[in-house]
Amino acid sequence: MPRPRRCRWVGARPNSTYFKPRGIPLAVLDEIILTVDEHEAIRLNDLEGLEQEEAAKRMKISRQTFGRILASARKKIADAIINAKAIKIEGGDFVTAGGMLKCAECNYVWKLAEATPGPPICPSCGSTNLYPADVGWGYGWGGRRRGWGGGRGQGGRFRGGRGH
Repeated sequence: MPRPRRCRWVGARPNSTYFKPRGIPLAVLDEIILTVDEHEAIRLNDLEGLEQEEAAKRMKISRQTFGRILASARKKIADAIINAKAIKIEGGDFVTAGGMLKCAECNYVWKLAEATPGPPICPSCGSTNLYPADVGWGYGWGGRRRGWGGGRGQGGRFRGGRGH
């Protein structure tokens, strides 16, 4: 079994989760999925003007990982603009304040009250090996093909779909 991916810390969820070119019917558009952590990387680096090192610290990931996320986001956005594709923001491995975390060491699950400086620590065993808790715990987390929308054609758990 592979180790769980480290979650990326996101300051806030996006205000809007879908963008499309004007004048082209939605039915004929291709879609690009931009993850919430990619959206956060673009926001921190390009909008707020933070250096990659500082932005990586805010997301609680390495600078190299931040660089990969940022490059992926920029490539997706460029593809959408050049090739007239819609951009859908959903999924990714992220957690926000108010999200549920689970300890990989002792399986303790708790709600994160607020984002703290430095990595969070399990209140039960003191481990820093944490990841977002499972789907059934509600708001404040994200995950691959989970969260708002559940992926292409799946319907999301918040929109009456089966979720994941």
